Amino acid sequence: MLRSATDWLGVYREQVDALNVYPVPDGDTGTNMHLTMQSVRRELDTCDEASMASVARAISYGALLGARGNSGVILSQLLKGFAESVRDRTQIDAAALAAALRSAQKAGYGAVMKPVEGTILTVARGVADAARGNSVDMVLENAVIGGQDLLDQTPDMLPALKQAGVVDSGGQGYLYVLQGMLAALRGEALPPAPEVGRYAQQSMEAEEYGYCTEFLMSNSSASIEKIRELVSDFGDSLLVVGAEGYVKGHIHTNDPDALLATVARYGKMLKTKVEDMSEQHTEILNMTGAAARAEEELPKAGMVAVASGDGIIKQFRGLGARIVSGGQTANPSVQDIVDAVRSVSAERVFVLPNNKNVLMAAQKAAELEGRAVVLPTRTLGQGLAAALSFQADTDAAELKGELEEAASRVTTFEVTRASRATSHTTSSGQVLHIAENDVIGLRDDELVQSGGTPEDAVVEMLRAEQNLADREIITVFRSVSGSDERLEQLRERLAAAFPDLEVEALSGGPELYDYLVTLE
Repeated sequence: MLRSATDWLGVYREQVDALNVYPVPDGDTGTNMHLTMQSVRRELDTCDEASMASVARAISYGALLGARGNSGVILSQLLKGFAESVRDRTQIDAAALAAALRSAQKAGYGAVMKPVEGTILTVARGVADAARGNSVDMVLENAVIGGQDLLDQTPDMLPALKQAGVVDSGGQGYLYVLQGMLAALRGEALPPAPEVGRYAQQSMEAEEYGYCTEFLMSNSSASIEKIRELVSDFGDSLLVVGAEGYVKGHIHTNDPDALLATVARYGKMLKTKVEDMSEQHTEILNMTGAAARAEEELPKAGMVAVASGDGIIKQFRGLGARIVSGGQTANPSVQDIVDAVRSVSAERVFVLPNNKNVLMAAQKAAELEGRAVVLPTRTLGQGLAAALSFQADTDAAELKGELEEAASRVTTFEVTRASRATSHTTSSGQVLHIAENDVIGLRDDELVQSGGTPEDAVVEMLRAEQNLADREIITVFRSVSGSDERLEQLRERLAAAFPDLEVEALSGGPELYDYLVTLE
């Protein structure tokens, strides 16, 4: 029945994706639920089918490991509740099936801290309430009818669904699972795939939280309730569930790195996923399979970067780094770095301190966490250059040299303000007389320029560079308080002054600097 349900849901996967507008219109509910069911089927293929306990374990274990997204995780809990209800039986009759569907509903609601009506949970309630009859197929048929009745009512429960003119996608997916089970009982063939319509997803407002974050952890030293409590303040759409010694979490948050570092204190991370929901798609990181298989397939290398500034953090995340918030004047602790390393599932984890004042803390963290390899990057520019060369499938010993070489090929310029009056002699012998709040410029952490506007400082430092013929790209990050207009004027000024170099201008640099510039 479950194998048939997997195929049945697969027929309707794109339709369920198209219905997806809540809690975020990312168009992947059908995909998530189908991949969850496929994981169940893989576990069933290796279990002892003569043992109900073995089958039940395969259902709950496979569903948990394969679950992803809100609806996929809730589906895993519905299946877990079902499996626990039948685990000790030798056969399933009408009464046992009805009890299992009620157990599924209870487990689904129990997994969600703040259940929302109008979702898959509502449909599961309709299924459980209607699950009755004198035969197994009658119980399942009535359950589907009861679920369909509440599914049709979901637009009246959630304004987002009514606005888009759709029913809840997760609830529809759950009904397709039950329909597939019923079809197996009756020997019915798979239906043809329906035409997929377009729904008003573009009318939905953006999600408050920007990152869909998931983790799979083993050997947890804390209860599921404790883990759920720890992460509840990080965002919403929270689900933390467990089965067979594993904990699976899903949350929408603006600080995925701190969330994962917090959770990593309590167990071994097997898989993690951080996805920018503004760019979300349905090519989702595979989080399925047995735990042993997951550990065997660990990437050779992972990466942790110390960084600040939304734009720079986004660059590092896009290159595969876990972020530790911090940098100049906001140095992270050794524990912050250790927690981040432990949150990365890889054989070795490269730590990019990106600041000379963070380097010692990173080295101490490596002493405490043996998988850590410190790459002595002293500026954000060096860190970004190294991250651009990072390859997770490359042996750590070989990769270290490649990353160090990449970091050495970049020069970083920082423009900020003097915190006090002083005089400074540069390495070239120039004496700088600096007043409090003067604009100052640093080249690879060495003070080399003062006075003028922040834009003047950028241009003057670049003009003083030797061997510009060997360089290719100037990248300018402005601070969050900076002006897009002034950034564009600076970009045009640099393009005119250095016509042989490509100039890229981006927002989201560290707040401490008017501009952070890399020359590669």
